Amino acid sequence: MTRPRLALVPGEPAGVGPELCVRLAQQPRTDCHLVALADPATLQAAADALRLPLNLLPAQQPARAPGDLPLHAVPNAAGVAFGRPDPGNAAAVVAALHQAADGCMDGTFAGMVTGPVHKATINQGGIAYTGTTELLAAHAGCEVVMMLANDIVRVALATTHLPLRKVADAIDAALLRQVLRITHAALRTGFGIADPVIAVLGLNPHAGEDGHLGHEEIEILAPVLEQLRGEGMHLVGPLPADTAFLPGKLRGFDTVLAMYHDQGLPVLKYSGFEQAVNLTLGLPYPRVAVDHGTALDLAGRGMADPSSLEAAVATCARLAAQRATA
Repeated sequence: MTRPRLALVPGEPAGVGPELCVRLAQQPRTDCHLVALADPATLQAAADALRLPLNLLPAQQPARAPGDLPLHAVPNAAGVAFGRPDPGNAAAVVAALHQAADGCMDGTFAGMVTGPVHKATINQGGIAYTGTTELLAAHAGCEVVMMLANDIVRVALATTHLPLRKVADAIDAALLRQVLRITHAALRTGFGIADPVIAVLGLNPHAGEDGHLGHEEIEILAPVLEQLRGEGMHLVGPLPADTAFLPGKLRGFDTVLAMYHDQGLPVLKYSGFEQAVNLTLGLPYPRVAVDHGTALDLAGRGMADPSSLEAAVATCARLAAQRATA
């Protein structure tokens, strides 16, 4: 099978993204072809800081030796000092994401891997930006679900970056149906799981304890799960979050749906933060991101761990190959 061609977007140029891409270029790949969308001078500066070889190739030319990295140039407007983000480069960061998304939509790329961005710097650059997930969803004109995954567990989120005070009001039947349908379809088409089993966590402690600790499970979650079971989905729950992640139970689930960010992600990160990746379900192509930030304090020092980016590329390659097979 032809190896998929993936877009690689480093993210914030003053963060660890460029040097992680340079480290990635040192290893031969048999699962995909990578094309970086980035500023060439920034990548070269990262390679120089790491004292690693870097040979930037035309985007159409495949890598053949350690240090080779095909490049679609997206120049920065300002010089880069590692560890010091410059709002003047916000437009280039967002342009790289848009160009990678364009390539995924027109078939140039089979998927996208993204490094960490610095949201505050992008907004300081005059661009309204809430996150890459939201940017890509708007670009593709679709609804999406955020999932984080490692080799132990996959966690999808009903709500993402909301203050805890607003979570209960955000969870309604329409949202849950949408999130579960997107997640179920992605597990089938993207992961090749014919009959995925999705564990659904309750919102309240002890999943509401029969209404004594909240009524959302009885009034919202249970009716939605019953409806979707009638559509053929294999759903378990609502489950108490404090016991759903026990290893014996996890072995029976393909994914856990958490109601809010900190209900499920601390467990995932504790179980294997370095190998965790962030997936955007519902896009017409696979998008996988690292599960860490820009690490400005480490940028340019050669101390950043490339494990999450390596896992993101491997995951995206598998998802792209699965889509091609399907």
